[in-house]
Amino acid sequence: MKSLLKLLTLVLLVGTLLQAAAFEKVAKSRYAEVTFSSEKPLVVGNNTVTLQITKGSLDNTKVIFKSFMPAMPGMPAMKSEAKAEPLGEGKYRVHVNFAMGGTWQIQIIIIPKEGKKIRLKSSVNL
Repeated sequence: MKSLLKLLTLVLLVGTLLQAAAFEKVAKSRYAEVTFSSEKPLVVGNNTVTLQITKGSLDNTKVIFKSFMPAMPGMPAMKSEAKAEPLGEGKYRVHVNFAMGGTWQIQIIIIPKEGKKIRLKSSVNL
């Protein structure tokens, strides 16, 4: 009976940990690939997102993270824009606030020191 209780407890613990998995998504374009992730699942409110550029320019690059939700009946459009903080080796950190649950459109804009800016698009559901 004790071993059955231990097994049930272990199954519940593993199930709980799997549900609280981190967030990760890849945005690709012809010229760049960016993996954006979070140590915790994305929530309504403040979130810290890490961006890893795996293809494209890595040096002297400015990265902007835009999120927006289009207007809906009885509610105006919502948007947020933040400049990502460089961490080195193509890695960036950005703080973003999702004002409400729903589908948010994401744009990651990479502005290299030289050349054209690159725009990647994706979305997240909260």
